[in-house]
Amino acid sequence: MQSSIDGTNMPVLRVMLQPGERLVAETGELSWKSPNVTLQTTMSGAGQSGLFGVISRVVAGGGLFMTQFSAEGGPGLVAFAAKIPGHITEHDLSNGAYLVHRHGFMAGIGNVRLELAFQRRLGAGIFGGDGFRLQRVSGQGKFWSMLGGEVIPHDLAPGEQIDVHPGHVGMFEESVEFDITMIPGIRNKLFGGDGFFMARLTGPGRVWLQTMTIAGLAHALSPYLVESTEGNAEVAGIGAIIGSLTKR
Repeated sequence: MQSSIDGTNMPVLRVMLQPGERLVAETGELSWKSPNVTLQTTMSGAGQSGLFGVISRVVAGGGLFMTQFSAEGGPGLVAFAAKIPGHITEHDLSNGAYLVHRHGFMAGIGNVRLELAFQRRLGAGIFGGDGFRLQRVSGQGKFWSMLGGEVIPHDLAPGEQIDVHPGHVGMFEESVEFDITMIPGIRNKLFGGDGFFMARLTGPGRVWLQTMTIAGLAHALSPYLVESTEGNAEVAGIGAIIGSLTKR
């Protein structure tokens, strides 16, 4: 298997599969492929086969179905393009498991397992919002994640902490502890505009922070879409696309 990530703000992942290799991705992610690359839509992809396993993957933000790609008769190309401005990152699972935001998993090769990451602390589960529904990616092989905007890696020493808006937590190594902390001060809560809660990440381990979220992108574009959709099919279509992304 050979892979490359090309482009800048809207990158594309290209994977050259050898015969016998199998790659798994969310349904609807495919952008282009070689004719000899076959695909199979199944509920048992990404290490999940039973009903509970499939439900766990769906609750974590994955799809009910996954698509498996394989090359027949020779090497074959399969490509996945980014859906929002951002970066695609590659990770080796031999280094351990990762927790990824609920739409961050793009594709994986090898014995990759995708499931719901249960939070170890009650506060993270109740108040984490989208941060609660994290995908746990484990197994053997490689996987690729899609993070929004610029990607800022941050290495935490043992016991070192950082507070992050939950939407900007792209992914982190499983060794990092995830919890939710409340922003202090009534005035900050009511008028600060930053919400009530922050994600507190405690080392050791690496964290990948994303500067753009789908919700933030939709909010920034909404003033230009709401007033002009009537009688304008093109703008209405853009609004529908943004709406479908925020509901994922």
